[in-house]
Amino acid sequence: MSLTRIDPVSALVLIDLQKDLVPGRSGPAGLTVVERAADLAAAFRRRGLPVVLVTVAGGPFGRTDRRRPERDTIRPAGQPEVVDELDAQPSDHRVTKRRRSAFHDTGLDTLLRDLGVTQVVLAGVSTSSGVESTARSAFDHGYHVVLATDAMTDTDPDAHRHSVDRVFPKIAETATTAEIVGAVEGAR
Repeated sequence: MSLTRIDPVSALVLIDLQKDLVPGRSGPAGLTVVERAADLAAAFRRRGLPVVLVTVAGGPFGRTDRRRPERDTIRPAGQPEVVDELDAQPSDHRVTKRRRSAFHDTGLDTLLRDLGVTQVVLAGVSTSSGVESTARSAFDHGYHVVLATDAMTDTDPDAHRHSVDRVFPKIAETATTAEIVGAVEGAR
C-alpha cells in the first residue's frame, strides 16, 4: 500500500457496481465491496469531489477462446441501475460503457479533463476485468491512479490477486478504503 496523497481535483470512479452484477456474481465479498465503495463515495461527495458511476450495458463483445455465459455478452437495454447502497446523487456523473475499460468510447476522459481532474480513485467489479482495464487506460491517459484494493472483487480469486499483486503496482498507487477516506478528508 503506497498512497502518497490525494490530488486537489481527484475523481472517484466506481466500476460496474450495478444491480444485475454485484449480488449474483460477487458473492458475500460483493457486499463488503459495495459498503466500502459507498464509504468512498460519501467522502468524495463531502469534499465536493466528482463521483463517476460507471455501468456496463450493450451487446456482445468480441469472440474469445474462453466462452462467457450469455449474461456476460448480452445486457438488457436501457440504463443499468447502480446498487442502492451507493446512494447515487444528482451531482454524480454517469458513464455507460460497452467494453471492459470505462475510457473506451465513453467520453470519460473528456468529462474528467473538463472537470480538471488529475487523479482517479478506482473501485468496483471485477478486479481483473473492468477495474484493471480502466486503471490501465487511466494510466495511459496520464492520470495519477489510486486503487482501493479492499473495495474490489473478482469471481476468480487468482485473477484478483494477480491484478493486485502484479499489475497494479506498475500503473498505480494502492490503498485501503480507510486510507483513501482519511486522505480525502485530510486534503483540505
